[in-house]
Amino acid sequence: MTTPDIDRYLSRLGLDQRPPATLEGLTALHRAHLHNVSYENLDVQLGRKLNTSVENALDKIVNRRRGGWCYEMNGVFGWALGKLGFDVRRGTGAVMREAAGDVQNANHLVLRVVLPEGIYLADVGFGDGPVAPIRLSEGPFNAAGFEFGLDRLDDRWWRLRNHKFSGAKSFDFNLDPADEGAFAAQCAKLQTAPTSIFVQNLICFRHRDGAVDALLGRALRTMTPDGVETRILDNEQDLVRTLCDTFALDVPEAASLWPKICARHEEVMAQAAAAAG
Repeated sequence: MTTPDIDRYLSRLGLDQRPPATLEGLTALHRAHLHNVSYENLDVQLGRKLNTSVENALDKIVNRRRGGWCYEMNGVFGWALGKLGFDVRRGTGAVMREAAGDVQNANHLVLRVVLPEGIYLADVGFGDGPVAPIRLSEGPFNAAGFEFGLDRLDDRWWRLRNHKFSGAKSFDFNLDPADEGAFAAQCAKLQTAPTSIFVQNLICFRHRDGAVDALLGRALRTMTPDGVETRILDNEQDLVRTLCDTFALDVPEAASLWPKICARHEEVMAQAAAAAG
């Protein structure tokens, strides 16, 4: 495995120059990553073991032109920011801690970036989250037309409130030095526990101008600030084609997942019908 250098990573993002270590540079990098690298959990669905190694994530994202989940996406992004001269540090995130409590801690990796303008949260690993870095300041904010919010919970924890069409409605985070052991433990749990959403469902996200495309099992959703359009995939060929055309993921072996995806879709539909009475 040859570890890519920073210029190969930037080329993967469609950039031919090194952005400066400024807010403008950070914003351009953040957007370019989310537009060119899809959030995806195909390896979990295919039974391929993942870890929190930045080197492995670089090989996957740059050399093999895949995407990844938060430990991979933010791991690589944090590495790149460091190479470009940014003051960056890994921090602890906790998706849906609002509902489930501290058991969620370290199920998400975030990045703290210090700039003359203030402290920013950089996060290219939350799927349908903000396309731009977030200044740590309480209150509502807009990113690419979507409405978000940031709340200060106490002297350590913050909460990001996702937009109204999102999948995960919030995540909490703190910017203390991260516990890498906790990340490793959650990474292992999220790809093996039967209750993990990543084990249960195929999940992909990709940003583009004015929209976010999201695939959850058979359901392809296109989210814009004005609403959501949904299409149900027809068959395994439709799945492979959608992964390639919408998410820039050339993974033909994903066709083998189709029976599992259909079974999960029927299970979810049945649960929804039962809940509706």
